[in-house]
Amino acid sequence: MNRTIGDLRPAEILLAEDNEDDVEITRRGFAKSKLTVNLHHVENGEQCLAYLRKEPPYENTVTPDLLLLDLNMPRLNGREVLSQLVQDDRLRHLPVVVLTTSKDEQEVLDAYRMRCSAYATKPVDFHQFVSVVQNIGEFYFTVVVLPANGDADRNAARIGEAIA
Repeated sequence: MNRTIGDLRPAEILLAEDNEDDVEITRRGFAKSKLTVNLHHVENGEQCLAYLRKEPPYENTVTPDLLLLDLNMPRLNGREVLSQLVQDDRLRHLPVVVLTTSKDEQEVLDAYRMRCSAYATKPVDFHQFVSVVQNIGEFYFTVVVLPANGDADRNAARIGEAIA
């Protein structure tokens, strides 16, 4: 049986990643997990911020419960995305897991200074990479208590208005 957030809905995850192989491995990792996940994908930092801010063409997207963020992307890199997220009152609560190839201590420290929730390195081995993705999902959606998804709050308000 697949698990969902509070057994009510699938987990909404935004993956900001420019490497198609890593996107596919991430998809496989979540597919092998016991979670029900809607994985949304953007290829660069500009698309990531537009998605999160619901700017065109992303105005009808759901608000993710978790952002998986690569640091090394074109246009706007992950560091710049983190820097902008922490300054945005609407987005600073969003849990962000940096999922990148860099093990550089300064990169790790900088990411945490910019308020990332966790920092994980991408293993070279396919099976280990899949395992890392599964572990991230299991941890964030079965152990951690996350803030309410903004879309879920809005939908609950609409349902309440319809009942009243």
